[in-house]
Amino acid sequence: MKSQYRMLFAFVAMILAVSLACGALSGTEAPPPTSQPLPTNPPPPTSAPIQQPTQESQPIPTPQSQPQPQNQQFFTEEFDTPLSDAWSVLTVTGSDDANPDKVTVEPQSGKLVWNFDSEYVYYYLFYEGNSYSDVKVEVRADNRGKNNNSISLICRYDPEVGWYEFNIANNGLYDILFAEVTESGSIGYNRISNGGSNAIKQGKDVNEYVISCVGDKLTLTINGEEIKPVTEKNYGLRDGGVGVSVSSFNVLPILVEMEWFKVSEP
Repeated sequence: MKSQYRMLFAFVAMILAVSLACGALSGTEAPPPTSQPLPTNPPPPTSAPIQQPTQESQPIPTPQSQPQPQNQQFFTEEFDTPLSDAWSVLTVTGSDDANPDKVTVEPQSGKLVWNFDSEYVYYYLFYEGNSYSDVKVEVRADNRGKNNNSISLICRYDPEVGWYEFNIANNGLYDILFAEVTESGSIGYNRISNGGSNAIKQGKDVNEYVISCVGDKLTLTINGEEIKPVTEKNYGLRDGGVGVSVSSFNVLPILVEMEWFKVSEP
């Protein structure tokens, strides 16, 4: 039995010697077995914050910090900035229930937006940066509210005397008026001329109105169509400021957006 174990041991030793000799001849070694277990989950994410590109913040300009344009004789106001101090406001009411505090007029996104939440308010903006004798005034207005309103253009404005007013109603009618400042300080409206025009675009639409005041000739043009000039010698206003107005009556809401207001030589 011992001889059989010796023969088996000799045989195993011979096989081991042959295996080692083959490994030496091939020049490779089997890697040692790892004792580390294979990962079963991905590594947790890093907690270090990701750096974002920095951006310098600029302060948003307020109306007080925006430069005010110099008063110009002839100009086009496109309402990209707040109105300058050369503009003044006047409100006239046609009813005891009218409330001018429910009217806002302010530039928004390059338009002058007139928003009325009160009936019978006549809201005026007068430009007093210069005085004009002969002048042309133009406006482009988009009616976004009800159809019952009017837009006015003004020349030869004198706060102590009055002004010429070209009043165009959205229903197709117009008036040329002398708005008189009375001794009590109220405004009286004196009709110089009136009529109707098919050139007025009614409803939610855009209109362009032009007036010219040259000597004693008062001329209204509606969407390129000139109305017959009027000769005015009763009141005889010679010069003054210019302006624009929107009026509400008995229907609300009234919303008008003006894209530009232009003052030029006639």
